[in-house]
Amino acid sequence: MEKGVRMRNGDVWGQSRSGQRGFGYLLVLFALAALGLLLAGAGQVWHTAQLRENEAELLFIGNQFRLALGSYQQATPEGTPQLPLKLEELVEDRRFPVPRRHLRKLYRDPMTGKAQWGLVKAGERIIGVHSLADGRPLKFYFSDSNAVFEGAVRYDQWVFSSNTTADAPAIPVTARSSNSL
Repeated sequence: MEKGVRMRNGDVWGQSRSGQRGFGYLLVLFALAALGLLLAGAGQVWHTAQLRENEAELLFIGNQFRLALGSYQQATPEGTPQLPLKLEELVEDRRFPVPRRHLRKLYRDPMTGKAQWGLVKAGERIIGVHSLADGRPLKFYFSDSNAVFEGAVRYDQWVFSSNTTADAPAIPVTARSSNSL
């Protein structure tokens, strides 16, 4: 005896045709698995693209700091220190009757998203900045003023210092010292 309700076309509701019960469900599961793999691959590509963009921004911002440190040094009046005590002095240099700006603003570190930078100091004075991120960079080949970064295996090894500070004593990067805003 057949279980279920007989339909007008002669089929019985609740019974499958030719043993295909669950085939559609498996097809949907495989489609979802394939879609998941595709999205995982797209996520990895997006992450790599975002990391490359952050590296390019770090290089731009670091070079802005480098230029600001050089400008601060070159604009130094006689008898005053040639290097700033704080990064804020690059934004507003009060050594003059009318304050000068060597840096438009204090930038956030694109690798950490924080407003803190590692500082490289000679005594109490800042000679360079670096990111506090210790991740592994994607970029290994550089040109021009960034050629010193070749071979660096972490972002915090990308130290941006003024080209005119080359005569300053070689001071190792201070142990993650930072300047918070």
